[in-house]
Amino acid sequence: MNDPTIPPSGAGPLNSFLRFCLEQKLVVAIFAFGVIFWGILVAPFAWDIADLPRDPVPVDAIPDIGENQQIVFTNWPGRSPQDIDDQISYPLTVALLGIPGVKDIRSYSVFGFSTIYVVF
Repeated sequence: MNDPTIPPSGAGPLNSFLRFCLEQKLVVAIFAFGVIFWGILVAPFAWDIADLPRDPVPVDAIPDIGENQQIVFTNWPGRSPQDIDDQISYPLTVALLGIPGVKDIRSYSVFGFSTIYVVF
């Protein structure tokens, strides 16, 4: 057993594992085949393989991505959040509430900037 391709025994757990794999090729091949077969059995796809029971993941042609949301960004450099809220965010929020189909509006005002989220 002086094969130069096999690492010496007792040189650590990785070398021991590699030595086992190189010496027990049939066991490793059976294990690899079993892992591949198990992977095919539990794959979440609708494969018709030898009448095996399948439970594929349902896939919609048009998935439900949640509610439609539009974001309005406004920029007014040098103004306080109160000024931006009074002069930009509140008037825009009131105007956007008049759009048909609007469910919710959220606005955030910070120094020089505001964001309005319109949910349909």
